[in-house]
Amino acid sequence: MKLATIKHGGRDGTLVVVSRDLTRCQTVSGIARTLQAALDDWDEVAPQLELVYDMLNAGPAARMTRHAIPFDPKMCHSPLPRAYQWADGSAYINHVELVRRARGAELPPEFHTDPLMYQGGSDSFIGPCDDIVAGSEDWGIDFEAEVAVVTGDVPMGASVDECAGAIRLLMLVNDVSLRNLIPAELAKGFGFFQSKPASAFSPVAVTPDELGAAWRDGKVHRPLEVALNGEPFGRPDAGVDMTFSLPQLVAHVAKTRELEAGSIIGSGTVSNKQGGLHGSSIANGGVGYCCLAEVRMYETIEGGKPVTPFLRFGDRVRIEMHNEQGASIFGAIDQTVAELRRR
Repeated sequence: MKLATIKHGGRDGTLVVVSRDLTRCQTVSGIARTLQAALDDWDEVAPQLELVYDMLNAGPAARMTRHAIPFDPKMCHSPLPRAYQWADGSAYINHVELVRRARGAELPPEFHTDPLMYQGGSDSFIGPCDDIVAGSEDWGIDFEAEVAVVTGDVPMGASVDECAGAIRLLMLVNDVSLRNLIPAELAKGFGFFQSKPASAFSPVAVTPDELGAAWRDGKVHRPLEVALNGEPFGRPDAGVDMTFSLPQLVAHVAKTRELEAGSIIGSGTVSNKQGGLHGSSIANGGVGYCCLAEVRMYETIEGGKPVTPFLRFGDRVRIEMHNEQGASIFGAIDQTVAELRRR
């Protein structure tokens, strides 16, 4: 099943069921007005939403009966325009290791057994086609392409298997980072805040069964495709080199607290092990990168300093994932970087 939230009906938008091919959608206010409302009563609501989904996929006659309308990602909020919880992990140790190597530091062995995690702001997210707004290019604007899950209620101390059963939906993420603000914040010893502005999520959230065989071992085994200004930038496989599965990340969060329905847990930047800068770019036959910081790390390791700039105003980032048949699974996050204009 595929679900989205359109920008209509208040700040939490209106829930729609979206056809598998992402061409049609149907409002379902009689079942659940918002995605959060659906998640709150998932066991009762999900079967009713599935019936609508089946009708949308059944053919033209059924679509007319259900009053379906064309689906346009530009009319979408992130599936949850705001959430009770947004926690982002760093499940791809290759990415973490590169960060540390670029500054001459070793990777502590416990990073392989205890995932990194930060708690992000969740009072508002950016729509999948909304601008990435920043006050200055000097902030070091970067994208981070990731996978995330949306959970139902998770009790404190839940096992990994219990957490796997609590995963309701999957999405893609652009976890925007302001790289040049990070060092001063981390030096205070209290973590990210200003350097982690609002994130964006894919137009559509999907139930795990939509991924078929690509969803196994708590991982999404498909390439995550990133384009920068229309040129291929990255396509690492989200199921490869992932040290911690998504259920493991959920269990990490749940160790000391309950998770409420509608909590979002991110994978961290998708990253595959490669043979250095020149062997890893798409132009040279590699799988590329899911953030600018990673290529800058390779440049620093190999040449002593980064060369690739961070995002500038007007730059465009596109993040998407396709199934084996070449169809878009989640729709695309497609954003342009824009300067903050104060009124």
